[in-house]
Amino acid sequence: MSTPETKEAHTEGHGDISVGVSGAGASGDGSASATRITPGNALRPEDIALQVSRGTAKPSEDAAEFALRLGDDALVLAQRLGHWISRAPELEEDVALGNIALDQLGHARSFLSYAGGLNGKSEDDLAYFRGEEEFRSLELFEQPNGDFAVTIARQFVVSYYQFELYRRLTESTDSTLAGIAAKAVKEVDYHRDHSAQWVLRLALGTDESRQRIIHGFKVIWPYVDELFRDDELTGRLAESGAGVEPSSLRADFDRLTGEVLAEAELEVPQVPAAGGGGRQGKHSEHLGYLLAEMQVLARQFPGASW
Repeated sequence: MSTPETKEAHTEGHGDISVGVSGAGASGDGSASATRITPGNALRPEDIALQVSRGTAKPSEDAAEFALRLGDDALVLAQRLGHWISRAPELEEDVALGNIALDQLGHARSFLSYAGGLNGKSEDDLAYFRGEEEFRSLELFEQPNGDFAVTIARQFVVSYYQFELYRRLTESTDSTLAGIAAKAVKEVDYHRDHSAQWVLRLALGTDESRQRIIHGFKVIWPYVDELFRDDELTGRLAESGAGVEPSSLRADFDRLTGEVLAEAELEVPQVPAAGGGGRQGKHSEHLGYLLAEMQVLARQFPGASW
């Protein structure tokens, strides 16, 4: 994918994972991109499902609910991003967004496989046979794609949030959550680079592209606050070491996104926060339409293998 020439980003890193916007991904390979497949012997959805079936991986009630939340976020976003295939502004971007969608789908499969281990449900049961009020995705993930700049603004926020979340979850006392996060954080590092490069390209491009990314951030930013809201569940998980308090991610998120926005000569939009409620099953009007589209074949042919 062609990217804008930008000055080197002097961004403080986290361990051995690069957080800059001008080149290296988790591997230190300056040519890494969103289409790069994560190598290694990482924990796969099939591994988790097998462990669950054998009884060697069994989530606590809190861990299952937490995994369900993260799985729903990734599943809904994967469906949104998949809509761009054959519609992106250039062929390479079709591939890039498609691969990011596949990464998110992989995260969803892993988290949902683990969540289902609490009550004997499969990843397909949770993806295809729940109603809207049973989903725990945050509003940001279910927002419509809008134009390309709105999608990039959403992906920029999501990838920086997910990176901080997964980075912290690699230290979880729940070995399955830690294993899922260890694979996901490497993939999300490429997502960050991809979205940051597009923010720079749009903001520092033409007058038209700059106005579109400014508008994109104004559309998306009301949903940022909900990403960092704590509740009783995250409090218990943080205390046990199995999870993290979302509010603890905010400082690094603000610092790192702020560095990219400053380089793009953009300001954080001053907009009121949306009400939220996704973690409690209260969703915007957009999720129902998305689920109907996603679940239609599975519900028409319930005996089929998906």
